[in-house]
Amino acid sequence: MSFSAIPVLDLSLVRDQDTKPAFLESLRNALLDVGFLYIKNTDIDDSLIHDVIEQGKAFFDLPDEKKLEIQMKKKPSFLGYNKLGHEITAMQTDWREQIDLSTPHPLPSPNDPLYHNLRSPNQWPDPTALPKFRTTYETYIAHMSKLSTDFTSLIAEALHLPPTAFDRFFDADQQHKLKIVKYPDTSSLPTTSQSQGVGPHKDSMLTSYLLQVPPHTGLQAQNLRGEWIDCPPLPSTLVVAIGQGLEAITHGVCKSTTHRVLSPQAGLGPRFSVPFFQGVSYDATFESVEVPAEILAMRDERAKERGARVDDVEFTFEKGRWGHLGEATLFNRIKSHQDVGERWYPDILRRIREEQAAAASAKKVEEGGDGLVSEKAKVEKGMEVGDGAQAIQAH
Repeated sequence: MSFSAIPVLDLSLVRDQDTKPAFLESLRNALLDVGFLYIKNTDIDDSLIHDVIEQGKAFFDLPDEKKLEIQMKKKPSFLGYNKLGHEITAMQTDWREQIDLSTPHPLPSPNDPLYHNLRSPNQWPDPTALPKFRTTYETYIAHMSKLSTDFTSLIAEALHLPPTAFDRFFDADQQHKLKIVKYPDTSSLPTTSQSQGVGPHKDSMLTSYLLQVPPHTGLQAQNLRGEWIDCPPLPSTLVVAIGQGLEAITHGVCKSTTHRVLSPQAGLGPRFSVPFFQGVSYDATFESVEVPAEILAMRDERAKERGARVDDVEFTFEKGRWGHLGEATLFNRIKSHQDVGERWYPDILRRIREEQAAAASAKKVEEGGDGLVSEKAKVEKGMEVGDGAQAIQAH
């Protein structure tokens, strides 16, 4: 079994006790089988959504020198503006420019763990240039913080857990993050052969919520056969992606799905989106929740029905590699934003590059030097003979 469309869930059903059980069943199926879904009737005011979109576009219309006043590499927090072509996913350049924001936090103290650098004040654009920008996004982040917390409680209920099952993974002043992203069409890129808006990846923490600005498509989720399924903008919806953190702490019940964004075709103009990332305490360790036996049985039954899955994205939250979630998160941020790493975390960046070089060398040996997976490697990976070309092409 592998999905061919992204389910749409109606949050208004939660507000009626007669319809809530059906909603939870639909949510449970989406978690087990897809890891990607739309939600509608979120109760976020349309006027706020309008302001979020318009203020985001206005930011990208600022002169380059104004945007560069808050360039990401000026701070060790990975908050701020990132120029076109300055992020890497799946070892390839992402062709997008963006600004990263978060819930407000003071600077960490010198005695805090290094990963607490991620909890820092925002870099805001000049208020004389964009007087409504800060208040708009602080309001939106506050609304999304509540929505994500409420939705995580619904996930717990869908898994036959108490609504508070995930509360211990959150700080009292939990940091959540948000990006405002502009994907230029391919006519604006160094070469029109480039089409990676953002490469194949899985989100990190528990849940992410994407506001897509019509009319552009580009977001795609990968099903278990390696096929890319379009996730077009739907009016008055958010796209929810399940993160690797949630997959880890639910013993693989909640699936984290590989997804990517393709650059708009030449002549279509830029694509805009605003993803919100629910945070988890950086000090949390790699614990799990006690998932009921009947839910684990569902997980095993679905896995048996699906068989082998095409999935080549590194799983970040492996037990034993990291002491705290913050360490894994910092490592991933440095991997993606290497200009920040060069300035603030050169030792960790050096380690990342060494690991990537070793992995590339091992992959070349495994593929026999000709770009095809060897028969021996297929057996070790649980792949069927003849599947190598599909697995490589899918990524």
